[in-house]
Amino acid sequence: MFHIEQLQFINAPAAKVYEALTTQEGLGAVWTNKLIVRPGLGAVNEFDFNDNYATKMEVAELEENKHILWKCISDADPEWGGTSVLFDLSEKNGVTTVDFRHLNWREVSRCYRSCNYNWAMFLFSLKSYVEDGQGLNFQQRKW
Repeated sequence: MFHIEQLQFINAPAAKVYEALTTQEGLGAVWTNKLIVRPGLGAVNEFDFNDNYATKMEVAELEENKHILWKCISDADPEWGGTSVLFDLSEKNGVTTVDFRHLNWREVSRCYRSCNYNWAMFLFSLKSYVEDGQGLNFQQRKW
């Protein structure tokens, strides 16, 4: 199995980063503004990237201000099937480290490499949103 791994440092408390990653408002500013986000463990959040809400992530683990794990239960791209997305947060001196992983890819494919780039853009968008109040979601990006 292969994993995409990224780190991002955000000049803000972990609670603010966690809120951005677990709410409709935050994920709408950071990832895509076409979404349905339900709070809490076991919720299935739906994200639309012009594919009719094909991306569905189950919130499999939550530890407030520290840990989020999504399990991909549906996506337009079959390579996402069986993968999980992990955010581990740690804060020191007002700076939050986001240790990001997209786990369990079957191969290093074109999709894997493209997603590696796009997750880095997601983390940049997250940093911009939390620090400056303006993310760069899917609809705002140039493709």
